[in-house]
Amino acid sequence: MTHPMPRGLALTDVITTEAGLRQVIGHPAPRAIDKVVTRLDDHARAFVARSPLVLVASGDGTGHLDVSPRGDPPGFVLVLDDQTLALPERPGNRRADTCSNVLRSPYVALLFVIPGKGETLRVRGNACIARDAALRERMAVQGKVPDLALVVSVQALFFHCARCALRSHVWQPEHWPGQQGLASHAQCIADHAKLDEPVDAVQAALERSYRDHLY
Repeated sequence: MTHPMPRGLALTDVITTEAGLRQVIGHPAPRAIDKVVTRLDDHARAFVARSPLVLVASGDGTGHLDVSPRGDPPGFVLVLDDQTLALPERPGNRRADTCSNVLRSPYVALLFVIPGKGETLRVRGNACIARDAALRERMAVQGKVPDLALVVSVQALFFHCARCALRSHVWQPEHWPGQQGLASHAQCIADHAKLDEPVDAVQAALERSYRDHLY
């Protein structure tokens, strides 16, 4: 397998083998290996029920990957049985990157987050896009039923430790960086898409979508 180098960057010490990686970081403890399970037990179910945010990773089968955040009131991801999860597809910009990827390659990975909790839940499996009315109706919010549901057949899951949260202080507001100097989302869209319309118009459109089309 080839390992492409970042463009414009001359690296002279690159690890390209598993043996080389293990020589540097060592091998995991048995409990780090044995903690992987293949079913949604009570611990996993409780975590999913309290998570208002999940990150969904997918790919198109050619090496192009994507990570998409999904959020709703806690419990929005349904546990259908010991090996099946269902996520609603809410209205968005209709790029549908995750769904398009799943049509090409069913493999997905999920990262469940609970605000204030350092640990996360990692899940991987196969996904399909469902239109079953009975399932979608269970996902209604504010009387709005999603048009699609992403149904994930779980292959493996495990809990991830809190080191990243401790290092980043992500749940401690006193450590949060300020937002001064960051462009608005509207400005980023206008610049990246090379839009002719003024930024104020883009901002107004965003605000309308947030107000009228969350569900």
